[in-house]
Amino acid sequence: MSVELVTFDRITEAADAIAGQVVRTPSVHSPGLTRLLGVETYAKLEILQHSGCFKPRGISNLIRLLTAEERAAGLVTVTGGNHGIALSGIAGALGIDATIVMPANAPERSKETVRANGATLVEAPDVTTAFTIAEAEQAKGRTYVHGYDDPRIIAGHGTAGLEFLTDVPQLTDVLVSIGGGALISGVATAVKALDPAVRVWGVETVGADAMSQALAAGEPVPIRVTSISTTLGAPTVTARTLAHVRSLVEEVFVISDAEAVDGMVRVAEEAKLWVEPAAGCLVPAARRVVEKVGRDAVLGLVLCGGNATVENLRKWTSA
Repeated sequence: MSVELVTFDRITEAADAIAGQVVRTPSVHSPGLTRLLGVETYAKLEILQHSGCFKPRGISNLIRLLTAEERAAGLVTVTGGNHGIALSGIAGALGIDATIVMPANAPERSKETVRANGATLVEAPDVTTAFTIAEAEQAKGRTYVHGYDDPRIIAGHGTAGLEFLTDVPQLTDVLVSIGGGALISGVATAVKALDPAVRVWGVETVGADAMSQALAAGEPVPIRVTSISTTLGAPTVTARTLAHVRSLVEEVFVISDAEAVDGMVRVAEEAKLWVEPAAGCLVPAARRVVEKVGRDAVLGLVLCGGNATVENLRKWTSA
């Protein structure tokens, strides 16, 4: 069964609608990363969203399209971190009741932020139980806000790509991290609509490589998430996000956790920016892109999130 791809018109509509609700993050040239990678390198700073990640874009776009009845009935989602942080923050600001179901092993800081945002936090012993709890909440009338399998979410996330290429039209290659695949689906749609010659590359980490495994299998397959990059840890991608990647993305690289952490440190040292491993993995992937396309490339790195702690970094670098 074919899946309809999100259109560029939906992204431009989302951009107009959510302007002022999300941060129009800067697109900056990084002399440090340019020196490190040997090619001109720019970064899209989604780490400066109020939630510390790109997620408010898609969530804001989805919520604006809900009916008054759906808003009144409340929202529910299952999340390991950033999606719940963003949803709880936006719902709280709009006075919408939200229940966030998180596995017990989710980062404590994420749980604390969800509570501080005024949402109801429900902890589950595992992901399977978390989804069972969410289904029960749906049965009560709440709207389930999927982290990535929703065209409204994809269109909202695509506004990051629209902004990036508008700000830096000379980009030849854009690198995007992949969890469930909504961010790269939206960004690639926008970038390819603005300039079909720009190449889009996906990046995952070992143990959070659901898209790579889906591409190899020809269909979405469940994986066991083992990567420290928990924000990339979707248990599977979907037919929708897989279709976007197949159609629009050059290749998906799979990076080790150690490389991702090293990339996180390199971004801090060279670009003076704090990111999580889900964004740090772009640095080693960028080296591979340069090897493939040459030194005339102009790279764009979508720095998707910065919700890691100093204690996290200490743990990862001492392991």
